[in-house]
Amino acid sequence: MSVVRQWARDLSMGARFAFTGGREGWLRVVLTAVGVGLGVALLLLTTAIPSALSVRHERSEAREDYTYSQHPPAQADDTLVIADVDTTYRDKEVRGRLVAPDGPRAPLPPGVSAYPGPGEMVVSPALGDLLDSDSGRLLRERLPYRVAGTIAESGLIGSRELAYYAGVKDLAPRINGWQVARIAEFGSPQRTERSDPVLLLLVMVTFVALLMPVAVFIAAAVRFGGEQRDRRLAALRLVGSDSRMTRRIAAGEAMGGSLLGLVLGTVFFLMGRQFAGSVEVVGISVFPSYLNPSFWLAALVAVAVPAAAVLVTLLALRGVVIEPLGVVRTAKPARRRLWWRLLLPVVGLGMLAPMFGQGRGNGDFNQYLVIGGVTLLLIGVTVLLPWVVETVVARLGGGGVAWQLAVRRLQLSSGTAARLVSGIAVAVAGAIALQMLFAGIQGDYTKYSGKNLFRAQMEVSAPRGAALTGTAGKFAATKGVRKATVLSQGSIGDRSWASEEGPSLSATVTVGDCASLREVARMSSCRDGDVFALNGGQFDAETVKLVRPGREVHFDISTGMEQDSDAPWTVPATLKSARAVEDPRGERRSGLLMTPAAVPARVAAAIGGSVYLSIDRSVPNVHEYVRNTAAAIDPMTDTYVWVATEESKRFASIRTGLFVGATCVLLLIGASLLVSQLEQLRERKKLLSALVAFGTRRRTLSLSVLWQTAVPVALGLLLAAAVGMTLGAVLLKMTGTTVGVHWPSVLAMTGMGAGVVLAVTLLSLPPLLRLMRPEGLRTE
Repeated sequence: MSVVRQWARDLSMGARFAFTGGREGWLRVVLTAVGVGLGVALLLLTTAIPSALSVRHERSEAREDYTYSQHPPAQADDTLVIADVDTTYRDKEVRGRLVAPDGPRAPLPPGVSAYPGPGEMVVSPALGDLLDSDSGRLLRERLPYRVAGTIAESGLIGSRELAYYAGVKDLAPRINGWQVARIAEFGSPQRTERSDPVLLLLVMVTFVALLMPVAVFIAAAVRFGGEQRDRRLAALRLVGSDSRMTRRIAAGEAMGGSLLGLVLGTVFFLMGRQFAGSVEVVGISVFPSYLNPSFWLAALVAVAVPAAAVLVTLLALRGVVIEPLGVVRTAKPARRRLWWRLLLPVVGLGMLAPMFGQGRGNGDFNQYLVIGGVTLLLIGVTVLLPWVVETVVARLGGGGVAWQLAVRRLQLSSGTAARLVSGIAVAVAGAIALQMLFAGIQGDYTKYSGKNLFRAQMEVSAPRGAALTGTAGKFAATKGVRKATVLSQGSIGDRSWASEEGPSLSATVTVGDCASLREVARMSSCRDGDVFALNGGQFDAETVKLVRPGREVHFDISTGMEQDSDAPWTVPATLKSARAVEDPRGERRSGLLMTPAAVPARVAAAIGGSVYLSIDRSVPNVHEYVRNTAAAIDPMTDTYVWVATEESKRFASIRTGLFVGATCVLLLIGASLLVSQLEQLRERKKLLSALVAFGTRRRTLSLSVLWQTAVPVALGLLLAAAVGMTLGAVLLKMTGTTVGVHWPSVLAMTGMGAGVVLAVTLLSLPPLLRLMRPEGLRTE
């Protein structure tokens, strides 16, 4: 018990010294607290991310209006007809719903207190602001409803989400089960989707790679002002303190700074959380209330940071002899040993090796082995870097005065130099590994759309029953549209679609004018009223069996989930033949081609269609003009901007999360490195002033400081590139992907790390110039 009491007394004494050491002591404590605080803020933000994701998921599920049921509820006073009319405005998603309550007890979505009447809508705050601004002019044309209220926070997944509910009439006849449905309650039907082991691996590695630099910076921040602190500790030896007690007091002083850092970190986090509610990063926004760290994770941070400060300080003082008359650092420190530094990454590789080739077909990756192995590999950067810097700078020789000053300083304190750039090195190593993994598996989550972007660049898809009469002319008159091809599509079968067994043979029917039909087939002649049987398509065999002149076939004209309608039709004796060619979607169609005059009126009113548009991309807002025209024709049209490749949304969201996290980490790196640089300059203030007083040019001293930063950074980035590529290759082996170095990612990540260091160095030049004055030698 006495040992515990002794430790507690010495640590508390050191904490008091931290705040009663005069101006120098306060300055060191503040620098330490700021460095630790920045790291703590990011750690708290990271611990809050699971909570934020959980709340977003819960709120998304709570407002879910898809039933996925083949038996929707019958109309009653507690049911609602709702339609999905999502749209896009200048690359921002707009969540839209049309609603028509069946009675006064219709279920209300979260965040909505009462349904808007026909011609009215309730909007999210962000959408309301956009509609009131000049930049929302084109969107106002698309949403011809009067704003009657605001959606509360409980009905939104983000503070900047664009969403609305609009009231309409006569929505029930358009129920089809996927876009328009009748529901009795809101909420997810609890569909389960198997998780992808590779994506889970990405998430785990991303979290480790983003958190490791934070931990490294916190460990470096608690050692700010170490040399001045060690000299002050000599006074304690003079009044009777033994070496162990002195080290405990030093650890208590570092603990005091870290405790203040916890307070500042909490303040930074609360400020950042409030700020997060007003910004959107890569399409993602949150409410401040989402960012609530788990109690246990926050408690772990509160305990781990002071404990790390004590441990790091005790380890740092092992090679320092503090005597009553001063501090003795061995003139030539013992060379750092390499074997145990190599042991950490080797053990990390050993933990990951059993999962080589596992891929996504052999279950989930062992999360403990993944986190442990990646952590040890990244820690290997921090433990190898001091050895690399010491070994290289020991062999550096002559040069200019600035170079010699820099090299000599690095030879005397290579550990301090390595410590300053270790965070950068860890961040770059993790980023390179992740970029290699993303590049390696991207092909599994990206596929070519097959669409011919030379023939069309946009597609407008209208639901079944939408009136497409005059559609081509309306789009042709739209600003920026060069050509509009309108093709409706239906189905025919050998038996009634309303029968219990349904048809045994079926074929597709494409309807359009002659100019539009020539986009999908080659024909000798065409006039309105003609019908063509296609050949050269994928399902020609069924077409030959089903489509024979004089045979009665049945059109599917049902618009709801129940097959309630059927339209018999006789194949005309004048049936012609046409050869299928690739349509704008890159497909070869089969079945029948019909011109409008040949289509029965009941069928024409029940089938849906698509409009393929060739547009002039040089026209500003051309996509918005097209979307507005489509919404004016029918609010339930879907508009697509064609792209050459399509990417998995889950894969893209993880990459977005990495981008957001990496941005925060880089900001932390820059801020912490700047604080570290200023602290180093402050410690050398008298030395710099003495050199200037003896006639050393400021240009020479500035260059020496730049060299002192550049050499460790260059070595750190080289080591980071080597470790990052190794880890990236290991992760690719684990996912069963061909191993290859993605050099653009390696160069980009290395360049970003160097850019952060360059920016910090430039920002530290003005304080450096102020410190290089002979007046700095004055002592009060």
